[in-house]
Amino acid sequence: MADREAFDDYVRERWAPLLRTATLLTGDRHSAEDLVQETLIRAAQRWSRVDPATADAYVRRILYTRSVDAWRWRRHQPDPAEGGGDLVDGTDVAGVVDTRLTLAAALRRLTPRQRAVLVARFYEDRTEVQTAQVLGCSVNTVKSQTRHALDRLRVLAPELAETFGRKETVR
Repeated sequence: MADREAFDDYVRERWAPLLRTATLLTGDRHSAEDLVQETLIRAAQRWSRVDPATADAYVRRILYTRSVDAWRWRRHQPDPAEGGGDLVDGTDVAGVVDTRLTLAAALRRLTPRQRAVLVARFYEDRTEVQTAQVLGCSVNTVKSQTRHALDRLRVLAPELAETFGRKETVR
């Protein structure tokens, strides 16, 4: 019974961060919810054996591997609907939305491993070593996948480099 309570507490505390990460991995809120639920089902099955100190790493590892597994089975993902907007507090909402949609579309065109590496490294602000541990690969793999993913993003969406103040040439 204590395991169930510990798991319930974990889910209540970590649902939102897991959902944000899953949304970045899948590119879709509904798919992300499904991914988190599948992840938590798998984690619940072995929760009694999970060390509380490493529970988050354990669940995130399941999340990443489930994301890659699910992506392998899908052939196509829908493109996001384009939206418009006005200025809000001096911010060009349409520009922000366009940037987010461009980034989301470009991320979906990366391989699952490249997307997982970028999410872990830059969204979750993990080091190369931490990312390698979470993804179960070497640090050199993280480095090369990051390099390849960023190069690919520069090709897929060169306007993002300009948006974020980096004017780099494509090799």
